[in-house]
Amino acid sequence: MTAYTLTMRFRSLLGFPLLCACAVVLTSCNKMGDTLRLSAEDNVRIVEENLRHRAEVDTFFRSDPNSPFTRDTSISYGGINWFPVNPLYRGRSVLHRYDNPETVIVLGTKGEERPQLQYGYFEFSVPDEDGELRSLKMNVYKFTPYDTKRYALYKDHLSLWFTDRTTGHEAYEVGRYIELGVEHPEPAYVYTIDLNMAYNPYCAYSDLYSCAIPRKEDHLEIALRVGEMKYHE
Repeated sequence: MTAYTLTMRFRSLLGFPLLCACAVVLTSCNKMGDTLRLSAEDNVRIVEENLRHRAEVDTFFRSDPNSPFTRDTSISYGGINWFPVNPLYRGRSVLHRYDNPETVIVLGTKGEERPQLQYGYFEFSVPDEDGELRSLKMNVYKFTPYDTKRYALYKDHLSLWFTDRTTGHEAYEVGRYIELGVEHPEPAYVYTIDLNMAYNPYCAYSDLYSCAIPRKEDHLEIALRVGEMKYHE
């Protein structure tokens, strides 16, 4: 399943993206030594993957029957605003599974309670605003039997949502999401978490939708100027 297909499927469940702000960063950061250095080929590949993804989602929003802009005739699509693609914000981590995952209450934007399984976390480093390496810990969630339909279809899927220092300013005020697909059966499997693909849920565009609000435990004390920005018609 492509990143585009996965993200679009979960946008409809949990609550995408275009070339309005498609400047790219093709560099390694001098302050970070060799830890996050990428080859020129890796830089280009990551940027191309993200630009392809954004173009595909732009097409979805403009013309697909399941697009929120098709379903809600009171809104019009004006294109998605994006932070520049930065290959250094693609983290890699094993999934640290909790021994006894806890079911927690995640609120929706319309006030409903959504029991979710707080399954584990990822931990990796990205540059902060000063170009220094910063360790991030991102909680991983799964659907619970409370959500019968989604649980039946996607009980093994891994979801992340978060707020950061851009939330409510440059980024959507509720928060942003990342989808990683089905959990890999190998415990030592290393996942790729591309923060450039962080997206807004549908409630960022239309009042018809309700979306999960990241909990205070999901706040990241860093300004993540990657992924989708606030939406403006």
